Amino acid sequence: MSTPAPLQDERRALVVLLSVIFLNIAGFGLVIPLLPFFGKALDAPAWQIAILFSAYSFGQFLGEPFWGRMSDRVGRRPVLMVTIAGGALAYVALAFAPTIWLAFAARFVGGFLSGNISTPQGALADITRPEERASKMGLMGSAFSLGFMIGPAIGGLLAHPELGTLGFQIPLFAAAGFGLASALAVAVFVRESRPEPKSGPRAPQIEVLRQALAHPVIARVMIISFITVAGFAGIEATYGLWTEHRFGWGPREIGFAFMGIGVLGAYCQAILTGRLVRRHGEPKVLTAGLVAMWFGMGFQFLSPTWHVAMIGFAFVCFGQSICFPCLTALISQATPPDRQGETLGINMSNMALARIGGPVFAGQLFSLVNPGAAFVVTAILIMPATALALQILRKAPSAA
Repeated sequence: MSTPAPLQDERRALVVLLSVIFLNIAGFGLVIPLLPFFGKALDAPAWQIAILFSAYSFGQFLGEPFWGRMSDRVGRRPVLMVTIAGGALAYVALAFAPTIWLAFAARFVGGFLSGNISTPQGALADITRPEERASKMGLMGSAFSLGFMIGPAIGGLLAHPELGTLGFQIPLFAAAGFGLASALAVAVFVRESRPEPKSGPRAPQIEVLRQALAHPVIARVMIISFITVAGFAGIEATYGLWTEHRFGWGPREIGFAFMGIGVLGAYCQAILTGRLVRRHGEPKVLTAGLVAMWFGMGFQFLSPTWHVAMIGFAFVCFGQSICFPCLTALISQATPPDRQGETLGINMSNMALARIGGPVFAGQLFSLVNPGAAFVVTAILIMPATALALQILRKAPSAA
């Protein structure tokens, strides 16, 4: 029996969207490990190198709600084409930046244009039935994980720090090439999926935010998103320092650890999340993921050896891998079709803000309290997040 045409179109659109995300994130991941050395080549002190990271996240914070709203208004396809191609040009601008200040500008613009994650999320929600959204968002998360795994490896192979800023132009051009390939794939293969917008003027963005914060499910999901992303980003930012202090690790051991965890995350998001959600529903899977993260944080803080610490790290990775697709799916299910991009964009902006503040807070805890304090504080914050997830379970029984 042949596959129905609508199902074939849905599968084709899914493959293209996942490929676009993979190429885009591989380009982003390609640059991240090189930034500290690129900053040093521009004679930047440590605090300015840190701003290179924050400038991108701040741009994303501003870009997510803007591009999400635009995708609801003019369509997913044009927004994806403009933002991905513009982000590629920002990598080229960074490659030729003669001063750290122009590098800041290139990173900020690149971050603003890359604040488009809610657009493919919205496109995926457009073509997916509500009961399958957590599974498909898990596939999207898996494409993210694979991009982050492969991108840094390519960047490390292509970079030549001994040549100064010139030694980083080839990997930056490669990142731009990935972006342009993604934009071309959107132009050739992606069809517009946005539902017809409702007639009449759209509500102001501040009103959409107010409605989201008043919604019994969306508001709780946004709080959980902020807590988990801030905690995970803080752990990620200080993990190298903590393992060096605790176990004497260097870049090689840390790189292998993140590679292994990346494989686990890709498996959980691509395969396991969908199966769990189909059997138990998003609220229950979200709650279980938060409990796993809490257990993993404590396990790492108390670990006597690196072997035990890696078990804890695996629990954290497993927990966040099954949490994030459920968070996105719950927001999508609670949002009208013509506001998918805008509401998902507000939550992505919320998560970008968490990525700005989480590493700063974790760094202060590392320096002023204890090298492992970020694990304890994050575990404490996950407890009220778990209580909110249980409230969602009671408020959304149909999803359970």
